[in-house]
Formats: sequence, structure tokens, C-alpha cells
Amino acid sequence: MIEFDPTRPKWTQIADLIRDRIATGEYPPRHLLSEVQIEREFGVARMTVRKATAALREEGLITTTPGMGSFVAERSEDGAG
Repeated sequence: MIEFDPTRPKWTQIADLIRDRIATGEYPPRHLLSEVQIEREFGVARMTVRKATAALREEGLITTTPGMGSFVAERSEDGAG
């Protein structure tokens, strides 16, 4: 579990950490982002996890398929991003 900065919402801090993991390749394309695992890792409620994944989805970093879950999006090969 991480020590959260009390001046920032937890969901933004979780989104930042996941964004970093995607950028470094720790979470490669098509990697499943389990809400249950994220809840346990950070000790937060499901709603907090969903806010973080919603932000990442809006940025195009993850995709969510109903009934399957959220996955790291494929990186574009054109150098954008």
C-alpha cells in the first residue's frame, strides 16, 4: 500500500501511478487492470478505483469491455503520445 498525499484525491494518485506503470511498460498493452487487485493494493473502495480507471479511459490509455474488464490500450506506432 502507498502513503497517499492528503492534499490530493486518492483516485488521481492511483491514476498517476497506473499511468506511470503503463509508460514504463510494467503494464504492457492488453494487460488486464483488475479492479479487485487495485482495491487490495491501495486499500481503497471500488468507487475510487472506478474514478481512476475512468480518467485513464478518457485519456485513451485503457479500454473497457463490458463483462471482460479494463485493459491497457495498444500503443500507436506513429510516435504520438
